[in-house]
Amino acid sequence: MRRMQTSSSVPTALTIAGSDSGGGAGIQADLNTFSYHRVHGTTALTAITAQNTRGVTRVDVMPAEAVAAQMDAVAEDLRVGAVKTGMLVNADIISVVAWRLKSLKLGALVVDPVMVSRAGARLIDDSAVGALKQHLLPLADIVTPNRHEAELLAGLELRTLEDMQEAARRIHQLGPRAVLVKGGGMTGELRGLDVWFDGERMETLFLRAVKTQNTHGTGCTLSAAITAGLALGQDAREATRRAKEFVTAALEHPLHLGQGHGPFSHFSPLNRPA
Repeated sequence: MRRMQTSSSVPTALTIAGSDSGGGAGIQADLNTFSYHRVHGTTALTAITAQNTRGVTRVDVMPAEAVAAQMDAVAEDLRVGAVKTGMLVNADIISVVAWRLKSLKLGALVVDPVMVSRAGARLIDDSAVGALKQHLLPLADIVTPNRHEAELLAGLELRTLEDMQEAARRIHQLGPRAVLVKGGGMTGELRGLDVWFDGERMETLFLRAVKTQNTHGTGCTLSAAITAGLALGQDAREATRRAKEFVTAALEHPLHLGQGHGPFSHFSPLNRPA
């Protein structure tokens, strides 16, 4: 007879991020990713964005106290196996989130440092960057910057594989246990190649480059898939490897929605023929 899962045995993850009204990134992408991996998703909303495949038209930021209250409500009732942060918007929210993460003693932490878009648009100000470095990165088990975010955190322009590796070393010195410098924004042979560094092992992760303009939510999905893996009990390196496989497969199944850079199918592996 199959044993029913209890609330304490269901893997649970928490995402602290913004809402994407278009459904391709942010909280929506995180919850889709958690669901695919059979992990229960909980949320602490940091901002509400009005956006679609063509861009963002409005952002309404939650009070830092409201973000903390959401985290408290989840933590006092559910056992959270892993946490990810996405768009934290400002220094006040970053500081409160870091404080709560320390006091609540939740599971492993994945920080997706949403500071600069893949296209290079700056999303947070200098004070928020400083708060991220000082308060949040030292708590992270894994931090997953894209090319431009890695440049900002490391103070180094990324053009070569050696640049990516040096950036990973410099970011690791800020305190996280492991760094994944993502190569989706790189060019040529480096496009889609990621660099992993945990203080001991420097590795490159590459499967195949996928040519598509429907990449909206890639970073959110990757970090959420890593978080799901950690909640399921995988170690950080294995969770990262499997997450990259998941995102690469998803990119090969874009959803032809909207008139701009659309999302991809988080459930595409379920639709493959046996």
